[in-house]
Amino acid sequence: MASRVRPLRGLRSLGRVLLFLSQFCILSGGESTEIPPYVMKCPSNGLCSRLPADCIDCTTNFSCIYGKPVTFDCTVKPSVTCVDQDFKSQKNFIINMTCRFCWQLPETDYECSNSTSCMTVSCPRQRYTANCTVRDHVHCLGNRTFPKMLYCNWTGGYKWSTALALSITLGGFGADRFYLGQWREGLGKLFSFGGLGIWTLIDVLLIGVGYVGPADGSLYI
Repeated sequence: MASRVRPLRGLRSLGRVLLFLSQFCILSGGESTEIPPYVMKCPSNGLCSRLPADCIDCTTNFSCIYGKPVTFDCTVKPSVTCVDQDFKSQKNFIINMTCRFCWQLPETDYECSNSTSCMTVSCPRQRYTANCTVRDHVHCLGNRTFPKMLYCNWTGGYKWSTALALSITLGGFGADRFYLGQWREGLGKLFSFGGLGIWTLIDVLLIGVGYVGPADGSLYI
C-alpha cells in the first residue's frame, strides 16, 4: 500500500512545480531575459555622446548639406546605460557629426575585407569588390556596411630586394624565377644558361622596375 502512495505523492509534487512555473511565466508576461547582442559593444555608464553607433537610435535628416556640421537627436537603445557631462543618467541626447553618407567617409574611418585571389601585378591594375564596415566610433548617414571597389593590394611575403639580389647573382640559373614561384620560367633559364645571358639581363631590369612579380599575383614587401 505504501509503495502505491509514494508515486502519487511524486506526481502531486511535480504538478505543483509545473503550476508554479506556468503562473510565473504568465505574471512576467513571458518576456525573455536574454541580453541583446549589441550591449556587448556598449560601455556601461560612459558618456552617451561617445557611444558606438550600434548602441543608439538617431533621427537623421538626409536633406542636410554635404560636408557641413549637423546635429541629430538620439536615444540610447534598451539595456544601454550612459551618462551626460555631469555624470547623470541620460537617455536622450544630441550628437554632432559631418553630413555625409558612410560610403563617402575617408578610408581611415572604415575597414574592408581583403582578397587574395586577384592579381596585384597586372596592367591595368585589377580591382575587387570589398565589403566595408564603418568603425564603431564614427557616425554617418545610410548603411554602415557597404560594397566598394578597391585595388588588389595583398602580399604573399615575397621581398623585392631578395628577388633583385637573386636575379643579379644567380639569375643565370633561374634562382630569381624559382623564388617568385615561376617554375617554368626558372627551368627555362636554368637549361638555357639564362638565355645566354640575355634573359638574365632582361629579368634584372624587369624585376628592378617591379614589372615581374610573384606568381601568386601579390605585391612585394
